[in-house]
Amino acid sequence: MTENEPNVPTTFRTRTLPVPSRLAGYARLIDSHGLRTILPYRLHVVATTNTRLKTVDCVVHPAPRWPGETTVDHLVFALKNEGVNLLLLKQIMQKVGPGDLEKAIGQKPTSAYLRRLCFFYEWLGLGTISPPLPIGGNYADAVDTKHQYATARSVNVSRWRVRDNLPGSSAFCPLVSRTSRIDRYFAEDLAARVQRTINAIPEDILRRAAAFLMLNDSKASFEIERERPSKDRAQRWAAVIGRAGETALSVQSLVEMQRNLIEDDRFVQLGIRTEGGFVGEHSPVGEPRPDHISAPPESLSYLLEGLVDFERLSSEKGYDPVLTAASIAFGFVYIHPFEDGNGRLHRYLIHHVLARQGFLPDGTVIPISVAILEDLLGYRSTLETVSRPMLTVIDWRSTAKGNVEVIGDVRHYYETFDATPHAEFLYAKLERAVDVMLPDELRFLSSRDAFHRAVGKIVDMPERLVDLLYHMLRQNEGTFSRRMRQREFESLTDDEVEEIGAAFAEATADT
Repeated sequence: MTENEPNVPTTFRTRTLPVPSRLAGYARLIDSHGLRTILPYRLHVVATTNTRLKTVDCVVHPAPRWPGETTVDHLVFALKNEGVNLLLLKQIMQKVGPGDLEKAIGQKPTSAYLRRLCFFYEWLGLGTISPPLPIGGNYADAVDTKHQYATARSVNVSRWRVRDNLPGSSAFCPLVSRTSRIDRYFAEDLAARVQRTINAIPEDILRRAAAFLMLNDSKASFEIERERPSKDRAQRWAAVIGRAGETALSVQSLVEMQRNLIEDDRFVQLGIRTEGGFVGEHSPVGEPRPDHISAPPESLSYLLEGLVDFERLSSEKGYDPVLTAASIAFGFVYIHPFEDGNGRLHRYLIHHVLARQGFLPDGTVIPISVAILEDLLGYRSTLETVSRPMLTVIDWRSTAKGNVEVIGDVRHYYETFDATPHAEFLYAKLERAVDVMLPDELRFLSSRDAFHRAVGKIVDMPERLVDLLYHMLRQNEGTFSRRMRQREFESLTDDEVEEIGAAFAEATADT
C-alpha cells in the first residue's frame, strides 16, 4: 500500500492526521458506519510504516498493529487502546446488532475483550447476546484502569465473567480518562490536606469561618450567573449550601432546592421543564442563538433518575468523590432540567457530593464558587468541551416562543460524556480553595480576633466599630488615614492611635 492510495487518508472530518494512515478503532467504526457523532478527543490510526507518534488529538500506531477489517476487530482494538467510550459503543452496537458479537464470542468464548463487549451490549440495554458455547476465562474488569478511572469495588457478572466497575448505570455514566494530573491529585490526597488544615483550627474560629465561606460562596455563585442577589436571598442560599450532603440526592430534592433558589416565580416555571431549553442568546428578531442545547423535556425524568443512581452507585462502589462530583455537577448542567437556577444548583451539587461522600469534614465549606469565579475563562472552556461538540450533532428548530425544539432522539448525548476535563478543572479549583482560600480566611479570622482582644485592652469601643477599624486599617495597609482621624475615629488620642497601629501590625503579621 502506498501513500497515494485513496484508502490512506490524511484527514478525517475536521481533523488533520499527522501522517498518511488508516483509521482504526472508534474512528474507523464512525467512518465505516457513517455515524454522525461526537469524535473522541484523540483519534487512533495505523500508519503505512512502522511510525509511532502521539499528538494532542491523534495516536499513530505502526503498521503491524492493524487489527483487521471487521467491526469486531475494531471494537476490540478500541477497548485495548482507547478505553471505554459508552456513547460510541452504544451507537455502533445499535447499528450492527448482536450477530457479529455472537459469532465472535462463539469462536473465542474465553476472550476477555469479547466478553467485555458482550457485557456492554447488554449493560447498555441493547438486548441479549446468546453465545453458542459456555463462557470461560478469568474475570475481567469492565473498565480497564490503564485507560480510565473505575470504582474501587466491583460487582461480578457471572454471565460474562466480567467485574462491573462502572460508577453509574446506562442512564447516566460519564467516565474519566487516566491522566498524570489526576494521578498527582490522588497521590497528594487533597482530602487529607483539608483534614489537617481543619484539625489545626480552634472550633469557634472554624464555625465562624464556615458561616463566612458559605455566604461568600453563595454570593460568588450568583455572580457567576451575573446576578446581584439581595442580602436575604444570598443568606438563604448560603443556608442551603450549609446543609449540603445531609440527605441523599433525589429528583424531588432537586426540585425543592430550585424552589428555595428562585425568589420570584411569576415569570419562571418551577419544577422540571415541560418545553425545550438552551443556553445562549436571541437574535434581534427573537431567533435562538444557542451555545448549548438542553436535554429534551421527554428525557428529563429518566436522566435525572440516572444522575441520582450515579450518586448511590459511585458511593457504594467506592468511586473517587471528586470524580463523582465533577460527573454529577457538570452532567446536571448539561441536562439543564429547569428553566432557571441550573447553574447555581450545578455548583451546589459539588458541595453536596463532597460532603455526602466524606471528602470534607462535617461543618466544613470549601469556597468552590469563589475559586471558579476567579477562573471564569477556564470554567467556560471546560463547559464547552461537551457543549460545542453537541451543537454539531443535535438538530433543532426554533419555536414561536423563541425556544428550541430538538429533532430526533438525542438522549444518549446526555447519558454519558468524557468528564476528564471537568475532573481536572474541579481538582484544580479545590486545590486552590484548600491551599489558599481556606487558610487565608482562617488566618483572617484569627488576626481579627487577636486585634479585637488587643483593642479591648487599649480603649472601650463597640465591636461594630472595632470591626470597622480593622477593615479600614487593612485597606490602608495598617495606617490611619486623615479621614479616619477626622471622622470615624476622631475621639482617639495620639497615644491610642499609636498603640492600635502596633496591635494591628502584630495581629496581621502572618496574614
